Amino acid sequence: MYPANVAYHRASSVAEAVELLAENEDSKLLAGGHSLIPLMRLRLASPASLIDVGRIAEIQGISVCGDCVCVGALTTHSTLASSCDLQSACPIVPEAAALIGDPAVRNRGTIGGNLAHADPASDLPTVAVALGATIKATGPNGKRSICAGDFFQDLMTTALDDGEVMTAVCLPAIQAGQGMAYAKMLHPASRYAVVSAAAVVTVEDGRCAAASVAVGGVETAPAKASSVEAALTGNALDAGVIACASAAVADDLAGDAIDDVFASGEYRRAMAEVYVRRALTSAAERAG
Repeated sequence: MYPANVAYHRASSVAEAVELLAENEDSKLLAGGHSLIPLMRLRLASPASLIDVGRIAEIQGISVCGDCVCVGALTTHSTLASSCDLQSACPIVPEAAALIGDPAVRNRGTIGGNLAHADPASDLPTVAVALGATIKATGPNGKRSICAGDFFQDLMTTALDDGEVMTAVCLPAIQAGQGMAYAKMLHPASRYAVVSAAAVVTVEDGRCAAASVAVGGVETAPAKASSVEAALTGNALDAGVIACASAAVADDLAGDAIDDVFASGEYRRAMAEVYVRRALTSAAERAG
C-alpha cells in the first residue's frame, strides 16, 4: 500500500526540529525510517507532517569519557556494531546491534529511532534498561534526562513529550570484574526478538556483587528482572545458581504476556527463563 499524503520538512539542527514540531500539528520525526515508513504504508500511522532529522550532525557519533559512553541519537546500528570504542567500553551494545535486521536496516536504522519507536520486539530497549541508560531529550522547555527504566511505558509508548527530540543515549562503561551479554530468540524472517534477555553482572572475590537483568519481547515494555538479580547477588555464578536464578524470572513477568501469531504468551514466558539463563551464562564467563 501507499502511505497517505504527508507534508515533508527537513531540519538542519535540533533547535529547528523542535521549532518545526511546535509549528506542525500531528507531526512525526523521521530518522532512518525503517520503523515509521512501514507503518505509514500499512496506514497504521498517518501523520500530517514528517520532520526529517536524519542529517543533523550534532546528534551523531560515539564518545567515551571516563565511565560514560555517549551515543548520539542518530548513530546507526551498523556504526554501533562496528565501533571499536563501544566494543571496549560497552560491548553489549554492539553485540545487540549486530543482531538487528539485515545490513540494509542496520545501515539506516538509528539507536534513537529504535528506542523512541519502543517496539517490544526491538533489541536496544532491553539492553538500555539492563544497563540503566539515560536518554537525553530537548524540547520547547529545554533539555532533560530520562532513565531508561522510566522511558518505556507501554506498547510503542515512551516518556518523550510530543514536542521533544531525543538527542543522545548515555551508557555506563564496563568496569573491572563486569561481564555483559545479550541473547535472543529471533524470528527467522524479520530477525525481531520473539524473546530476549540482557544481563550485566559484577563479580568480586568469586561471587556476584551486583546484577542487572532485563527481559524483552514478553510484555509490552522491557521488564526488569529484580527477582533474578536478588537470587544472583552474593552467590558464586555457577551453573546451578544461574539456573535457579533464571527460573525466578517468572516472578518478574507479572503482566499480560504478548500473545500473537509468532508465539503464545505461555511460550514466551517459558522461553524467558531459557534466554535469561543464556545471557547470564555468557555474562558470567566474560566477567571471569
